[in-house]
Order: sequence, then structure tokens, then C-alpha cells
Amino acid sequence: MSNKSLIYVGDPMCSWCYGFGVPLQALLQSLPDVPLNLVLGGLRAYNKEVMPDNLKATIHQHWDAVHKRSGKPFGTGQFDRAGYIYDTEPACRAVVTIRNLAPSQTLVMYHAVQHAFYALGHDITQTQVLADIWQGIQTLQANKVPPQAFLTREEFVAAFESDKMKMLTHVDFEQVQQWGIQGFPALIAVNGEQGHMVANGYMEATDMLERVQAAFKSN
Repeated sequence: MSNKSLIYVGDPMCSWCYGFGVPLQALLQSLPDVPLNLVLGGLRAYNKEVMPDNLKATIHQHWDAVHKRSGKPFGTGQFDRAGYIYDTEPACRAVVTIRNLAPSQTLVMYHAVQHAFYALGHDITQTQVLADIWQGIQTLQANKVPPQAFLTREEFVAAFESDKMKMLTHVDFEQVQQWGIQGFPALIAVNGEQGHMVANGYMEATDMLERVQAAFKSN
């Protein structure tokens, strides 16, 4: 299966991407030898406007739907901070940083950032909050992952704040736009030189598996 892989396009601050973690995990368990490449979508990247109350209400409605569909937990208070700006670029950049410097932990970081925001209500637009998340992963996995797979908190912050990671994150956003992907989550099955859209939105694992298997047999 060396010429077969999956591309997952998502954003840590996309609620349906958060819920999608449930069927995605089941799918990956059924395809243990298929590599997954994560590309960050930039749902509301570079937003500068304070979040209005009507948008908060709309987003909470989406969260209710995600919870009912996936069972994923949602906390409260994410938007209660004065002057809160819903900018998804920092969370995306945190994952890009790990993808580049500790690639084996990419999906772990992605899900940890989601959990911190949706379940715990943390402000993941802040550098030190994202550094806390990375440090927590190191603590939890200290006995499971070789030390060389990790970087220190200070190394994470320095890389995260670098122009290089800002540029690489923007490259992800541009790639997603070039692919014409309008909504997240999206899952693409790659078979040789051909990409096949498996899911553009939430989908159950059994349905995705059927589509992936068909895509892998198509050439």
C-alpha cells in the first residue's frame, strides 16, 4: 500500500472536525497500514473581528448537533472572554509546528488542541495555552515515545512564533483553496497519482471505509 494514503483536511476550531475524530479513529483502526497526512484548513484564519453574539448563538447550535451525532463532550465559556476573537490560525499553526518538528505526534496534538477548546473551554488562540497543551502531551506520553520525538516547551514556542511556521501554515491554507475544498472535515483517498474525495463533512466510519476501499481498487 506504499502508493496509497489518506489526506485529512480539517481545522482544530471546526466543531464538525472535532466530532469527526470518532469515526476517523475507527476508520484508521481498520486501515492500520495506510498513512494519514493532515492538512490544516484555516476555517476562520486571520480573523480580526470581536465575535458577535449572534455568531456565538449559531456556533452553539452547531455544537449541539455535533454532540448529538458524535457523543463528543462540549464545555462552556469558550466565548465568554471580553473581546474574544475567533481566529483559527494560531491553533492550526500549533499543529503545523508539531507536524514539522515531531511528526509522529501530529494527530495527537490536533486532537489535544480540539479537546482543550471544546471540552475544557481553553482559549487556544493564546501561545502559552498551546504550549501547555504540548507540554501535557509530553507528560502523558513520556514512557511511550522516544525522547527524540519531542521538543521542549521553549523550543515549541520559539518554532510556533517563527516566520517559518507562519509561512508553512499559510501554505496549507493555500493548498486547501487550490483543491477547491469549501468545508471541513474532508477526507481524500490517494491512489497513486489520483485523489478521490471520500468525505466532505461528517461521515460514519463504515461508509468511509467502503469509499476508501473502492478508491484504492480504482486503478
